[in-house]
Amino acid sequence: MHQYPDILYAVEQRIAIITLNRPDQLNAWTPAMQESVRQAVNAAVADTAVRVIVITGAGRGFCAGADMGNLQRLSAAHGGQDNTSQDTTSQNSSASSESEPRSGGLGPEVSADYVGRFGYLLAAPKPVIAAINGPCAGIGLVLALHCDLRFAAADAKFTTAFAQRGLVAEHGISWLLPRITGVAHALDLLFSARKFQGEEAARLNLVNRSFAPAQFWSSVMEYATQLAQHVSPRSHAVMKAQVWRALLQDFNDAVRIGDEEMHHSFASEDFKEGVAHFLERRAARFTGR
Repeated sequence: MHQYPDILYAVEQRIAIITLNRPDQLNAWTPAMQESVRQAVNAAVADTAVRVIVITGAGRGFCAGADMGNLQRLSAAHGGQDNTSQDTTSQNSSASSESEPRSGGLGPEVSADYVGRFGYLLAAPKPVIAAINGPCAGIGLVLALHCDLRFAAADAKFTTAFAQRGLVAEHGISWLLPRITGVAHALDLLFSARKFQGEEAARLNLVNRSFAPAQFWSSVMEYATQLAQHVSPRSHAVMKAQVWRALLQDFNDAVRIGDEEMHHSFASEDFKEGVAHFLERRAARFTGR
């Protein structure tokens, strides 16, 4: 069992569960938590037994944003002066340390295209799901936006928060958020920093789906189990890289890469197994190769 500061890490049924673990502070983000999440994701990527990664929060919160003690220290240290070279939540980390190539040769390489604090989540060759069980604000929302899929409890509260702190859209969410919700909704959420709940988040397309609180965790795990047990992890890795790369491509490049990757897929073990288990009417035994 891996142990990391400020988080819990467990593997169940091929699913790595990363739990932000400062429940008394609604899992407010710290430098230690940042490094722990990155290391835990790296461990899950390296573990061949893991096929899906779920990030959630302990207690009644997902992540209520940056730890206010850290923000107070930053404000005092810089006296309100311009500090564009500093990060707003902790010491700045180099892009190279947080977005190492992880594709394993499956699909187009995307790590160089998505750098910064959370780029490693987009480069990870396994599906990453944010299970938003409660308050999700500021950098907690940034974390969720860098996940591939987001599910929320219907009563989970969201806010971008930045404008109410005199801050701005950080860590690339000025690029991500409009692509997820559309420009008008993104600007509304950023400008107003208003609070909204999981049901509205689903209507805005900020999350894929919202669930009643009583069914939230079981519903998330049911979905994650479907991905982990019944579909090809090789397909996941390639398609994830294709989609994130395609956002920076024109259509002709996407067609070319799709044709090349389909050719490689025909020679894979997972393709052979995909045909065999269908014809033999049995459960799939995908290897990821």
